[in-house]
Amino acid sequence: MSNQRDVVQSPHHGSENQLDGQLSQGSAHMSGRQLRVCYFGTYRAGYSRNQVMIEGLRQNGVEVMECHEPLWRGIDDRVQKASGGWVHPRFIARVVRAYWRLVRAHHKIDNYDVMVLGYPGQLDAYLARLLTWLRRKPLVLDVFMSLYLIAWERGLTARHHITGRLIFWLEKGALLLPELLIQDTGEYVNWLQGTFGIDSAHFELVPTGADDRWFHPVPRETSVDGVFRVLYYGTFIPNHGVEHIVEAARLLSNETDILFELIGQGPEKENVMNLVQDYGLTNVSTTGWLDKDELIQRIMAADICLGAFGTTPQSQMTIQNKIYEGLAMARPVLTGDSDSVRQSLVHGTHVYLCQRAHPQSLAEAICILKGDPGLRHQLATEGYNLYRAQFSLQRNGARYAAHLRNLVTSVEKEGTNPMYASSNHRSPWE
Repeated sequence: MSNQRDVVQSPHHGSENQLDGQLSQGSAHMSGRQLRVCYFGTYRAGYSRNQVMIEGLRQNGVEVMECHEPLWRGIDDRVQKASGGWVHPRFIARVVRAYWRLVRAHHKIDNYDVMVLGYPGQLDAYLARLLTWLRRKPLVLDVFMSLYLIAWERGLTARHHITGRLIFWLEKGALLLPELLIQDTGEYVNWLQGTFGIDSAHFELVPTGADDRWFHPVPRETSVDGVFRVLYYGTFIPNHGVEHIVEAARLLSNETDILFELIGQGPEKENVMNLVQDYGLTNVSTTGWLDKDELIQRIMAADICLGAFGTTPQSQMTIQNKIYEGLAMARPVLTGDSDSVRQSLVHGTHVYLCQRAHPQSLAEAICILKGDPGLRHQLATEGYNLYRAQFSLQRNGARYAAHLRNLVTSVEKEGTNPMYASSNHRSPWE
């Protein structure tokens, strides 16, 4: 385990003073005029990334006009289409109808300064580029996660080679179209650059953050049953490594006062349930998705909130929203070690880190935290303070708004086709 290596600060994050300077510089642009954003596409309206980004902009005085049309019907629908179902005439007709409605809705929107594609928006980039070209407006894509990488990690590209290559080239083309690409970590930017050949100069970082309209500290009742609660919630996918949590629970099965609570659904849920049953574990409870009010109560009742422990590229290049949500609620967070996490959070100060895909390391970390209430209090306090200083809705939104204002200002100064607007965000085709 490499928990003692030095922490290197990301140049995109930096100190709080550096962040203040960045936001002040961005807010100085377009002074006296409200930024107007067209948030466009078939993005997942209920997904936390989109909700955080939109609300963060609004909290910073940005007018966000949503031009949205649903296309996908859930995870199973997306997997089925990526597995070859996209060639079915009914799906093609669904796409045509969705884009026709988007064109009509866009036509009704008044003048705006910049169009932003919410996640996932890679497939929307082609239509969006045409619409913004007609209006001579810049285009921004919140990449967040690579569609090709998700398909690869779930084995779809190996089982469906033609579809895999199609997803690759469609995504590469989509990344070439906007003036600005948004990503949450520098490690993910490096992967996108290496995989698709996209210059890192076309990216700006906006961390995942949390929706602190919901995720914030609430009164916590002291446990009277003497149970030490270790909580995981989220999608059961390889990224999150829930099977390693179960293995850690097996190693700690003799610790009768430790209870693991697993909340959520996903393609790996059945495997996890089978492991729990095969091991005969009585220290693990599982449930499906909960409404937000009940989930908040479960988080506040937990003694430790777990992050992600998978070893997939996706898992190691991102800081999962559940990590930020734990920080936002002033709970001690234990998660798998990665360069991305260490770019923003300090082990033993803001979060506690253990080796990924290593149940023994996870079990040892749980025991250390269980036996050290002072350390848990420090993690909760310092993690919450850092969240408020750098990753809250307001701070994240200010960071995002500054990037958009800088882009709009550069386009207006150039006075040319926005696809070739500035030296910092020139067309990738040049």
